[in-house]
Amino acid sequence: MFESVSSLENCPKLARLVMTQSPPPRTSSTVNDFVSLTTVRLQPSYAIPIVLVLAGIPTLLISPWIAAVISLFGLFLMIQTSIIRLEFTASGLDVLRNGDRFRQFPYRDWCNWKIFWSPVPILFYFREVNSIHFLPVLFNADKLRECLETHVPLDRLPNSNANSPTKPPES
Repeated sequence: MFESVSSLENCPKLARLVMTQSPPPRTSSTVNDFVSLTTVRLQPSYAIPIVLVLAGIPTLLISPWIAAVISLFGLFLMIQTSIIRLEFTASGLDVLRNGDRFRQFPYRDWCNWKIFWSPVPILFYFREVNSIHFLPVLFNADKLRECLETHVPLDRLPNSNANSPTKPPES
């Protein structure tokens, strides 16, 4: 496209544009090599909160207290669904509360992740080097799995169960 780098010196605006458009340099093979540079914000899913609130209605016949606990938990999750968002960025998973970043989980610290109960995903688990996290699936589960497989592939995690043998090596 350009005959030499010196031609960029004559046009500083073009040089800045070329410099900002170039991809980042690749380093050793890490999880970050496979990360998309786009940001994906997951859409909310009210399925679990609605099911819990509706499950409280027939539970009234068994016990009003149990029905109240189930329904209140469903309402709590409904409020959380409307407030909390997950955003996959180039460097980590961001948790947003009312549009402001509340917490960030850098991919480089992840050891493993799993979405429990595949037919109807209800719980998202991920483990970092120093902590374990469980989140109810209050988001589009298919998109969540797609983003996790893109940004944090299990076969690239250093401490993932996918990389470790099922039984310890014999001495």
